[in-house]
Amino acid sequence: MRTVAGIGLRAPHLAEIARDRPATGFLEIHAENYLAGSPALQAVERLRGDYEFSLHAVGLSLGSVEGLDEAHLARVAALAERLEPVLVSDHLSWSVSGGHYFNDLLPLPYTEEALEVVVRNIQRLQDRLKRQVLVENPSCYLGFKHSTLSEPTFLGELVRRSGCGLLLDVNNIAVTAHNLRLDPLAWLADLPAAAIGEYHLAGHAVNDADGEPILIDDHGSRVSEGVWSLFDSVLQRYGPRPTLVEWDTDVPALTILLDEAVRADRALKAWTGTDVRAA
Repeated sequence: MRTVAGIGLRAPHLAEIARDRPATGFLEIHAENYLAGSPALQAVERLRGDYEFSLHAVGLSLGSVEGLDEAHLARVAALAERLEPVLVSDHLSWSVSGGHYFNDLLPLPYTEEALEVVVRNIQRLQDRLKRQVLVENPSCYLGFKHSTLSEPTFLGELVRRSGCGLLLDVNNIAVTAHNLRLDPLAWLADLPAAAIGEYHLAGHAVNDADGEPILIDDHGSRVSEGVWSLFDSVLQRYGPRPTLVEWDTDVPALTILLDEAVRADRALKAWTGTDVRAA
């Protein structure tokens, strides 16, 4: 995929994009919204002549001790074969237990035991899709007391042991660093640069928790100035990658989302062709 900025394709914008074909680098769709044949999927297919796609799953539950749900995996694989996306990704999380799906991306402890589980599931996923998959760093609100690895170290070991790539969500880094009182620039220091295949940007909410502000990764607003600043630091360290602007709650007019992608494109172009420290 070209090193450009794209937007998440959300249902309120589908008809407008299908009609007007606005200029944007690529479109991301959430896999679970299109697993059944539907007019919406047919509309998405008709866009393939004008846009590259990334396929972002939210329900594969890569951290599930029980392994991947084979029926769900088969549906995601069929969708990937049908749409031929340039990038495929999911989250470092779990959401299935005992056949029950939870409507959230639940956190993992960063331990050797959890690492073995996620590596096994990623390898199964990549074998089924016959391609590399990108894994996204989560937003964290609490740390596990018995974690033995830092999150960047855990991600680096995932890459080394499974051959996966990384989807670096810059907003999630900002949220995690604030909530767990970490230095976001130090968090960035130990990532395997060559494995980073995509960046995500999104907005977050600021809530009050007993007098302390906590950041909530709600994808419901423009990207904050703090995240734009951190994105610039990411680009300085790792260089440009395809970048996706997400907006999932209180979805705005399409022009606002496209405007955010234009700003991301400008940031990417500012670093294109420059020497970066870890790329």
